Amino acid sequence: MSGSPDAPADGGARLVVGVDVGNSTTEACVAELPADGPVRFRGGHLARTSGVKGTDQNVAGVVAAVEGALAACGRTRAEVDVVLLNEATPVISGMAMETITETVITESTMIGHDPSTPGGEGLGVGVTTPFAALGEAAEGAAVIVVIPREVDFEDAAAGLQAARDRGVDVRGAVVQRDDARLIANRLTDPLPIVDEVTLVEKVPLGMDAAVEVAAPGRTIRTLSNSYGLATIFGLEAEETRLIAPVSRALIGNRSAVVVRTPQGDIVDRRIPAGSLELVGERTRRSVDVDAGAEEIMRALRAVRPLEDATGAAGTNVGGMLAGVRDAMAALTDDDPGDVRIRDLLAVDTVVPQEVRGGLAGEFALENAVALAAMVRTGRTAMERLAAALRDELGCAVEIGGVEADMAIRGALTTPGTDRPLAVLDLGGGSTDAALADRDGEIRTVHVSGAGDLVTKLIQSELGLEDREVAEGIKREPLAKVEGLFQLRLEDGSVQFFEEPLPAEVFARVVTLGDDGRLTPIPGRHGLDRIRHVRREAKRRVFVVNALRALEQVAPGGSIRRLDFVVLLGGSSLDFEIPEMISAATAEFGIVCGTGNVRGTEGPRNAVATGLVAAHAERRAGVPA
Repeated sequence: MSGSPDAPADGGARLVVGVDVGNSTTEACVAELPADGPVRFRGGHLARTSGVKGTDQNVAGVVAAVEGALAACGRTRAEVDVVLLNEATPVISGMAMETITETVITESTMIGHDPSTPGGEGLGVGVTTPFAALGEAAEGAAVIVVIPREVDFEDAAAGLQAARDRGVDVRGAVVQRDDARLIANRLTDPLPIVDEVTLVEKVPLGMDAAVEVAAPGRTIRTLSNSYGLATIFGLEAEETRLIAPVSRALIGNRSAVVVRTPQGDIVDRRIPAGSLELVGERTRRSVDVDAGAEEIMRALRAVRPLEDATGAAGTNVGGMLAGVRDAMAALTDDDPGDVRIRDLLAVDTVVPQEVRGGLAGEFALENAVALAAMVRTGRTAMERLAAALRDELGCAVEIGGVEADMAIRGALTTPGTDRPLAVLDLGGGSTDAALADRDGEIRTVHVSGAGDLVTKLIQSELGLEDREVAEGIKREPLAKVEGLFQLRLEDGSVQFFEEPLPAEVFARVVTLGDDGRLTPIPGRHGLDRIRHVRREAKRRVFVVNALRALEQVAPGGSIRRLDFVVLLGGSSLDFEIPEMISAATAEFGIVCGTGNVRGTEGPRNAVATGLVAAHAERRAGVPA
C-alpha cells in the first residue's frame, strides 16, 4: 500500500487527506485514489494539537498538519478533493494529588534536613548547651553545643577547642550558619557537626540529644533506626513505638540531630482525603481515597462500566473532578451536571512534604494517591470542527469513521499482522484499546491516564519545580558525568568525549537528548533513584492501563484469548515503554510489539492511514 513520494499522479486520481486529531498531536496522511488500482500514499506530517481534541479549537493544528503533509509531496490545497477526520470525540483528562499522610512535630524534637556539607563524622550524645554558656559547663560534662548565626566560625572553633582543653566532653554541635566543615577543620579532633539549621533558636536547651554524621557516600545508621534511638535514650517499648516516625523520617540522610524532650513527639498521622462515589450501570460503590490506589481500582472494577464519579467537596480530588466537568461543559455548551466521568485511574505515590514543626525545612516522603479522570461527550463538537475546517481549507471535510476502527485498519498495514488483532494507542491523556475479530466486529475502550500522568508522578516524587525537567526524564535516558571527558550511562557503559564537557554538568546526573545535549537534573537524587522513579511511574500507568484496557476488550474478559497486540501512538516511540508492555503481556502468550504502519511509518499515522483506506473501500463499494 506504500508508494514513492515522488511518483507521478494519475490524471484521474483523487487527492484525499486523512487527519487524526489526538490529545497531543495531529497527524495527516496524503494519498491518491486512482479510478482503479491500489491507494498510493504520498506523504504525511505531524503537528501539535491546538486546544482540546475534538473541538473547533483544533482548526489551527489540523491546518498545520494538512499543509505540512501536502508540502512533503509537492501538492497544494487546491488539489485536495476531501479531508477525512477521525471521529475524535473530546476527551478531557484531569489529575489530582491527594496526600494521605503527614508528619507533624508537636514539639521541636528532630533536625534531619541533610545539609550538603556537615562536619566531622560519628555519633555524639550529650545535653544541648548554648555556645554562650559553654564556659560554665562542668569538667567531664557531655554536651551538644548549639551555635547561633552571630558566632563566627573561627570563634566557634576556638570556643569548642578551649572547652575540650579544660575537660568538657564536647560530643557534637548544631550550627545555624553553613560553617560545619570550617569549624571541624580547626579542631584537633573533629566531632560531628550539623549546620544550616535555620531555626536554631528553637532547639530545646538542657535536653538529651544525639548528633550523627556519616562518612562521605554513606548514610546515618543509628538515628534512622528506632532501636538505635531506644538504646541512646533508654526508651521503653511504648516510647519506641511513638518515636518510630522520627527514625523513618531520617532514613537516607547523611546527618541528623534528635533532641528528646519530655513532652515532645513526632506524629505520623493520616489525613482524611475524602471519598469517591463510583456509579456503575448496575451498582455503586463508595471508597475512601486514603484507602489507597489498589482499593480504589478494586471498587472501580466492581462497578464497571463506570457511568459517573464524584468526589468529596473541599478535597483535591473533588475539585479536580468538578474542574473536568466544567471544562467539558464549556466546550460543549452542556450543563456541568450533565457531564459524566467515564474512567478513573488511581496510582499510589510518595511526595516530599515539609515536616510541620521542623527546625531546618525538613522534608519527609508522605504517602499520596494520584488520580486521573476522563470524560467523553458526543459528536456535536466534532461536527462544528468539520464545518470550521470547510471554511478554512475550502474543500469538502468529512468525519470519516470511529477512531479505534480506523486505528485497527491502519495497524493491519503493519507487516506480519492479521485479524483477530488488538491495538493499544498510547497517548498523552488516555490509553485506548480496540479488538477486531475475524468477522470484522470491533470492540473499543478508552481508559484514563497516559504520558501526562507519568510526567506528573516523576515531577512530584522527585520534588521538581520545572515540569519540562520531568518531561525530559520521562523521554530520555540518564547518565552521570564522572569527569571532564567521560560519563557513565545508566546501563553501566562509559562514553568518552574528545572535547571537555560543560562545567555546569560536572559530577551531575543528566538526561541525554537525541541530539547529544546534556541537561543536568536539579536536586541531589542519584542516578539509580531517578531511574527507579521513572520506570515505576511508567509501569504504574502504562503497564497497568494496558492490561486493564486489554481485559475490557478481550473475549470473555480473558487476556489469554488475545493473540496479537500492536502498540500505536506517540508513547509507543518511548525507549522503554514498549518493552515493558511486551514483557507484561508475554506471560499471556501474546505477540506484542510496536506497529509499523504501511511498513514505513512506525507507530504513527495509523488512524490517518485507516481513514484513507476506509474511504477508498467505500468509494469502491467494498463493505466495511
